Amino acid sequence: MKSKKLIIILFIIFIVLIILGVGCYFFYNSKILKVKIEDNVKVNIYDEVYNTTYIKSIKNGTLLSKKEVVDTSTLGTKKVNLEIKDYFKKIKKYSYDIEVIDKEEPVIEFNDKLSTTSGIEIDLLSDVKVSDNSKEEITPSIEGEYDFNKEGTYELYYVAKDSSGNEKKEKFVLEVIKKEEPKPVVVNNSAPVSSDKTFTTSKGFSGYTKNGVTYIDGVLVANKTYSLPSTYGNGLTSETLNAFNAMQADMKALNLNIWLSSGYRSYYDQKYIYNNYVARDGQTAADTYSARPGHSEHQTGLAFDVNQINSSFDNTAEAKWMSDNAWKYGLILRYPKGKSNETGYMYESWHFRYVGKELAEKLYNNGDWITLETYFGITSQYNY
Repeated sequence: MKSKKLIIILFIIFIVLIILGVGCYFFYNSKILKVKIEDNVKVNIYDEVYNTTYIKSIKNGTLLSKKEVVDTSTLGTKKVNLEIKDYFKKIKKYSYDIEVIDKEEPVIEFNDKLSTTSGIEIDLLSDVKVSDNSKEEITPSIEGEYDFNKEGTYELYYVAKDSSGNEKKEKFVLEVIKKEEPKPVVVNNSAPVSSDKTFTTSKGFSGYTKNGVTYIDGVLVANKTYSLPSTYGNGLTSETLNAFNAMQADMKALNLNIWLSSGYRSYYDQKYIYNNYVARDGQTAADTYSARPGHSEHQTGLAFDVNQINSSFDNTAEAKWMSDNAWKYGLILRYPKGKSNETGYMYESWHFRYVGKELAEKLYNNGDWITLETYFGITSQYNY
């Protein structure tokens, strides 16, 4: 009898233990920390996201980590770390990954129609701007075939591609129109040639004109006031070429690249170029950037243009270096920025003139270029 009671008691204890165990299990399980975070989190570069943005839920716990911005300024995987206190007051660490990607195409700002006259090249990229959400610098390219010497309408594309492979194409039209004979211009194309004479400038420099060529303090001068005869010149001088070659070699050693875009131009070459500009833009506008025949420094054989002959060259590393160092080779930036009232021409970052090292250093003036006109005390104004 006692044995039977003992069995019953043990059975009851066993049942109670099972019930307690099951209860404890369910109780503990109901208090276990459970954190749900979004899977495969991908964000665009420079998106504003926080370390807590992708937490879907926290059960039986308290988030201890403060809300902080996640750095999305670079592409790749970013690990986000969190601290959470569970029901039992224990601090646990959780982490998840955010993949920063670039899924947006660059934006191209451009003119959808460009035109030029047959035989006159224009820079198709000069007014094109590319921006991208990645903030990287993107150089656009041109897709399609065209010929500046052949009349016609060319359908082309500006193409911009970022480092993530996102590519944008924008269609534009290049119209090459028929080259017409320039209309007669009210200008004496033979250019006046002063008779032989001597004179003194407003700054006290001695000058003389002989056979139509003017020298001031031994320096040949050609500008809007002082002209050259149509027969003058036969190429770049050896001094000018030597100065350019030495500078080019030193720049190449610094990974800077320059080349001669335009050197010597004869009187008749300049006449053709100038008259075409007048036909296209009018004489008033042409006179701000192109010399009349007989007044061009290119005819002296002492001046040259490098690389892109337009404003796209202005902010290049090559332009900045030459502006700071050309004087060491006897070369000057002939038409500095903000001094068109002195030179008669707009700023040309690409145009340099040989004058010799001694005078070049004076005109460099520690980076604040002095023009030949101001230095000698002369004008640059057409009188016909």
